[in-house]
Amino acid sequence: MLVVRTDIPKAYFAANAGAKGLQAAERQYQAWLTLAKAATWSQPADVTTAHPKASILKAGRTVFNIKSNSYRLVCKINHPAAVVQIRFFGTHAAYDDINAETV
Repeated sequence: MLVVRTDIPKAYFAANAGAKGLQAAERQYQAWLTLAKAATWSQPADVTTAHPKASILKAGRTVFNIKSNSYRLVCKINHPAAVVQIRFFGTHAAYDDINAETV
């Protein structure tokens, strides 16, 4: 898969450097990124097979839990084009303040 908008989590990590648990979250995000780039997700079921705790939402959105659900990663996945567009990265609390289906 082609993963675009990786600037969103990078900016979050830079802006919150030193926050408790952030280094672990960044390592887990990097592991997710490596797996996503190597993946072939031709349909939503392929995503949940690879990531059983991922949540498939409307409007092509998928939510991934990072660092035991402390952080959320929202992506818009275009399965036919094999493109994953990162739309949001932040704490679970910040995720509760957004509409994941429109972000």
